Amino acid sequence: MAVVTEDMSTRLTDPNQVRLTGENSFITLHADESESSAATFKASHWRILYSLAGSGHALFLKGNLTGDKAKVYADNEKLARWLQKETKQVGSDENDPVIPAHFTRVGDTTSAWKEMVTSKEEIVVLTWRDLVEPFIFRSGAGERPGIVHGVYSLFVPARSADVTLNGKRAAGKVIAQKIDDKTSSSACLALSETWVKPY
Repeated sequence: MAVVTEDMSTRLTDPNQVRLTGENSFITLHADESESSAATFKASHWRILYSLAGSGHALFLKGNLTGDKAKVYADNEKLARWLQKETKQVGSDENDPVIPAHFTRVGDTTSAWKEMVTSKEEIVVLTWRDLVEPFIFRSGAGERPGIVHGVYSLFVPARSADVTLNGKRAAGKVIAQKIDDKTSSSACLALSETWVKPY
């Protein structure tokens, strides 16, 4: 087998351990459209193709629809627990029950994208609309203060989004944001996402 060698300044591989790869789309709604406004609702949706805890789906919610308490849904409880420890999801912890659920999606990245999470008693629907030009978000391991993981992801920002739980809509609005010179928002599809961590 041929081996390509490069010096450190042009190396073709990331030297860190791959922790997960898949998707981590998110919606954070705010009380109003100003960047300083308080968050009223947070949703973090994971579709994992590979992780140290296997593959599957998980959804973490917290805000005005959940009594400001974290709710966790998953089709792989082991994965959900691992994500809680690895990524500190929306204030949830191991004391929160993991609700068994089925995960489906419809739509595309040119118009609107919808994720449906169905449990025995609840239906959660997350919708991203008015999608804008995507960009690559990248942050090497240890580059951001207090954050050990490196993250590489395709962000597709949405100008509007909502979350419903059994038909009731979470209060709040998507706010516009900037990441460097890129137009972003508090609600993005995060596709082809990989997290790495030093060995």
